[in-house]
Amino acid sequence: MGSIFRSEEMALCQLFLSSEAAYNCVSEIGEVGLVQFRDLNPDVNAFQRKFVHEVRRCDEMDRKLRYLEKEILKDKLQIIDTGENPAAPQPREMIDLEATFEKLENELREVNANAETLKKNSLELTELKHVLATTQLFFQERDSEPNSSITQNLLPAEEGKGPVQLGFVCGVTNRERMPMFERMLWRVCRGNVFVRQSEVQQPLEDPVTGEEVFKTVFIIFFQGEQLKTKVKKICEGCRTTMYPCPESAQERKEMGQGVEGRLADLRTVLNQTTDHRHRVLAAAAKHLRTWFIKVKKMKAIYHTLNMLNLDVTNKCLIAECWIPTVDMGSIRAALRKGTERAGSSVEPIINQMHTHMMPPTFHRTNKFTIGFQNLIDSYGIATYREVNPALYTTTTFPFLFAVMFGDAGHAMIMLLFSGWMVLRERQLIASKMSGEIWNIFFSGRYILLLMSLFSIYTGIIYNDIFSKSFNIFGSSWHIGDNANATEANLQAWGELTLDPYYRDLYSGKPYPVGFDPIWQIAVNKIAFQNSYKMKISIIIGVFHMIFGIMVSLANHLFFRRYWNIVCEFIPQMVFLVSLFGYLCFMVFFKWVSFGCGEEFDAQHNSDCAPSVLIYFINMVLLKKDEPPGDCDAFMYNGQFIVQLILLVIALLCVPILLIPKPFIARYQYYQRMRRQAVSQQLLETQGAGTSVPVHEEEFEFSEVFIEQAIHTIEFVLGCVSHTASYLRLWALSLAHGQLSEVLWNMVMKIGLQQGSTVGCVMLYVIFSFWAVLTVSILVLMEGLSAFLHTLRLHWVEFQSKFYKGEGYAFAPLTFKHIINGDDEETG
Repeated sequence: MGSIFRSEEMALCQLFLSSEAAYNCVSEIGEVGLVQFRDLNPDVNAFQRKFVHEVRRCDEMDRKLRYLEKEILKDKLQIIDTGENPAAPQPREMIDLEATFEKLENELREVNANAETLKKNSLELTELKHVLATTQLFFQERDSEPNSSITQNLLPAEEGKGPVQLGFVCGVTNRERMPMFERMLWRVCRGNVFVRQSEVQQPLEDPVTGEEVFKTVFIIFFQGEQLKTKVKKICEGCRTTMYPCPESAQERKEMGQGVEGRLADLRTVLNQTTDHRHRVLAAAAKHLRTWFIKVKKMKAIYHTLNMLNLDVTNKCLIAECWIPTVDMGSIRAALRKGTERAGSSVEPIINQMHTHMMPPTFHRTNKFTIGFQNLIDSYGIATYREVNPALYTTTTFPFLFAVMFGDAGHAMIMLLFSGWMVLRERQLIASKMSGEIWNIFFSGRYILLLMSLFSIYTGIIYNDIFSKSFNIFGSSWHIGDNANATEANLQAWGELTLDPYYRDLYSGKPYPVGFDPIWQIAVNKIAFQNSYKMKISIIIGVFHMIFGIMVSLANHLFFRRYWNIVCEFIPQMVFLVSLFGYLCFMVFFKWVSFGCGEEFDAQHNSDCAPSVLIYFINMVLLKKDEPPGDCDAFMYNGQFIVQLILLVIALLCVPILLIPKPFIARYQYYQRMRRQAVSQQLLETQGAGTSVPVHEEEFEFSEVFIEQAIHTIEFVLGCVSHTASYLRLWALSLAHGQLSEVLWNMVMKIGLQQGSTVGCVMLYVIFSFWAVLTVSILVLMEGLSAFLHTLRLHWVEFQSKFYKGEGYAFAPLTFKHIINGDDEETG
């Protein structure tokens, strides 16, 4: 409770660690995870620090492990996670780890290189096999028909000479390059070559990328050495693979048999190589996570040791760090344990230092409060020891969200999703699901759970579930002769306008919980709900801001800023209550004092109910409107005098906010300077030398006065704008209800009105469409909108009354993220 209400008390400590025990001491501190080290070498280049060589060695080991991880995942092997948390290895063990990783990497690279070479040879032999098989038909046509199309399409034979002797080139190319290859041959050779092609049906594996590629076998017939040279150059330029192919059928048959034999031998060797690679990776997968944790812990330790200073003897390391005061005992125990592990006889020394530096802010959180704390930290880290809004946000945030998202049906959808995440959180954490959107939802599962529960409550109050009402207790309105409102009665009455003035329709007893269900079908439903929700929004907003100012009192008392209580807290509270607190009073007074029935006289009848907004404007403008008919001009006797007194009091608070604080600040500054001068003279007269004065910026009265004027104007105008800003509670609630009603009437109602057999089938389709729109628009989009507006109300309207957010987060050396497998760097 203390840590979530106010940040932990921190102490700046100085550690003296012996050189042989420093590594183990820092390792034990990392296991505790409650020490933030300060960098004592900020001006030293990262490449010039003492342990930079060890950090590089850790980086190299991390690179090798990532290479192993990539190869393991490529083979679709599972990296075994035993949940073990190995201790950081000793520095002397780094050599063994490096040797192990070096051996694994070299062996794996050698196996991969051999496998790639074998795959290349296999691919070449497979292509040659297809070339021999598919070109057999081409040669049969040329040999059996001397005047075939192959010969006729080339240059004709000269008279008196024998048949034309044709040369040929054959090979394989990628299927998508074949059209370009053919066009190039036609243009360069001017149509004097004949190309035959055949597609390889089965895809072949690329030995480098491992992807499947489709190939085409081609054979090019030509005449003469000149064309042969051109054809070969084109084949080389188009990145085709040419293969030798004998002309005789016997030679082709013998070559095919040889290719088949070599392919069988290659497959055997390749299978053995793959099995060996698989065994190596399977053995590495068992220890990979443990190795990763060890290497990352070592890197974090050496990175931290680089922040420390060496004494002149190089036998002691000096560190400065922030430690929560309540954890000093556990830190001392960790230092002793580290010294024992190192076998050192020199005990570490820890001294608490006095400092004027602002300590880091540290709030202890659990799985429930961390989501709310993240919302506050997104605005700004709390100043050291100031009140933390996260404690109150656990209640006010889901409540304000629910006021805007008041539909029990939509909230049930959110409850089912958030409840599933909460009930199965251990399995979901263990599965380590990735994805930015999923991580956002899962980290805020408890926020979502509370928002859905509060929304179900407000949905019951609004009597709204998927834009419909539930009639549990029976309506207090009499429609026709029945005591309860029914659809048949309403159809007889037509459009229904409810007015509690007519007691033959209204029993005078309100619905037990929330809105009466009959308002759902009344013509004046929006007018009634708008009036109610608008006033409730203002009341909630004013009380929320008053509570924020009250929280500031806790800050003033804790930091002993008693003048701020007189010059800031009291006038702010009086100003807000005098104006907007009185506005809320008038709303309640109107609800209680005006109504229908015999208990109200003519001046307090509903016809004489005044407009609270007009009364409030007249109060500020010192105006008085003439009442209609026999109604009174004011709500109660002496109202004008009371309002005048409250207005004067509010105006008097403005100079109290503006003037005193700059003069008090100047007086306190001169008092500090005078005390420092007296103490300096006292030291000089006693011969004790001179003390180093605390550095303090020179006081500029004009700057302080201008800053105070800005704060005063911001508060006075902010009271008006912030109060109006809470009307978003009413506006979003109205928009959500109307969107839900429009979606029901335009989609779902059409399906429910179908009476035929086809209509029953249509209802399923229409329901699916309505469900998709409900989840995507009314739950997701409207839920996100209400969430963002709630966040703004807390950041601006509530926290501005007391929260400065000028601190910086506590960032300790911890191995927690390493153990959990997160990518965050530690140290």
